[in-house]
Amino acid sequence: MIKNKNVLITGGLGFIGSFFSKLLIENEYNLIIIDKKDPKTHTQKKILKKSIFFKSDISSENEILKIYKYLKINNIKINYLINNAAIDSIPKFSKKNSHLPNKEDWNKELDVGLTGSYLLIKYFGEDMKKRKKGKIVNIGSDLSVIAPNQDIYSDFDNFLKPVSYSVIKHGLLGMTKYFASLYAKENIQVNMLSPGPVYNKQNKKFQKKLISLIPAKKMANKEDLSQTLLFLLNDKNNYLTGQNIIIDGGRTII
Repeated sequence: MIKNKNVLITGGLGFIGSFFSKLLIENEYNLIIIDKKDPKTHTQKKILKKSIFFKSDISSENEILKIYKYLKINNIKINYLINNAAIDSIPKFSKKNSHLPNKEDWNKELDVGLTGSYLLIKYFGEDMKKRKKGKIVNIGSDLSVIAPNQDIYSDFDNFLKPVSYSVIKHGLLGMTKYFASLYAKENIQVNMLSPGPVYNKQNKKFQKKLISLIPAKKMANKEDLSQTLLFLLNDKNNYLTGQNIIIDGGRTII
């Protein structure tokens, strides 16, 4: 393992997460992944082969504590933390209006998107604080600063983007600012990377509606996020903190 290049990412086997994981491996980071997916059945075999993997629920403090202790016993210090795990609501046809989740779903989504990120910072951020060095990147969304435009979902019967997703991403921005302020004097930078719409073989009519809202007149590719993530992890980047870098083709500026 390359010294001082240990990065811990949550949700590292998901759509964006697996891209980030590959990117980090290609750039010679030592990768530690926490994800709920079963590694035995997952297709990302190359990522799993080149990483330390924990199948875990990040909303469980006991499970996070076990991972923290395991890494500590094995003298693996986390230099970089990427809070990427989230539960997103994908546009779909529905028999009922889905914008108001029941209490169980509400709690589950907040547990993963907010509580999980908090717990990772509670243990690994505080460990960085003791060593006076580290970087934390929270993965947000353009919906961390704007409300969803529900008109783009009109072709999906009874679907609306749920309130929980906006609450989580706005809350994650608040958490970013809080810990950036708290850790700044400890030489720890805490920032947020917020993608706008990313192409993922969405419905063509839906894509057209979405693109009409974007000044760049196109959706992002995953590759459009790579250099910003690497910049936020770069050890020469030591003065940028508490910022929400929005990569959205200009969607949130008008």
